[in-house]
Amino acid sequence: MAIQPDHWIREQAQKHGMITPFVEHLQREGVISYGLSSYGYDARVADEFKIFTNIESAIVDPKDFSNKSFVDRKTDVCIIPPNSFVLARTVEYFRIPRDTLVICVGKSTYARCGIIVNVTPLEPEWEGHVTLEFSNTTPLPAKIYANEGACQFLFLKGASLCETSYGDRKGKYQGQTGVTLPKVEKISG
Repeated sequence: MAIQPDHWIREQAQKHGMITPFVEHLQREGVISYGLSSYGYDARVADEFKIFTNIESAIVDPKDFSNKSFVDRKTDVCIIPPNSFVLARTVEYFRIPRDTLVICVGKSTYARCGIIVNVTPLEPEWEGHVTLEFSNTTPLPAKIYANEGACQFLFLKGASLCETSYGDRKGKYQGQTGVTLPKVEKISG
């Protein structure tokens, strides 16, 4: 697998809608950077947040996820409580080519503040808004800025096409919009 450069990312975004909306040049002045970089794309976090809270003493269970586990906020600045967690989503909608796997890494600006971003890989032919997970590893409240850079996506092109893509197997997160909560597929009778 080879990492793809800026001109490949630009072509895929402009001709094939791989990233929408697409920012062709890295935006840096007065913001946490976002847009096209040399070998990646710095995506923005939208203004929709699900902040984990213990108000209802809910148990976080990926097989039976409770809405009581978080509070919803639509805001330009999200405060993550100490040693806590927030779900958010990218501003950008992604459509991944069949021959490509995408890896997400956090931004050093947030990492230097103890804020870790986690996203699982974007598989071939997956599409949607990417649900982002922000962990505040510090004992202090931490800020996340909406409509600014949150993470960088790296595009790895396979040597050949995969036999079965995420789209082929109709993955459970295909076409997700907004902040998407965990899902476990039910066993059919």
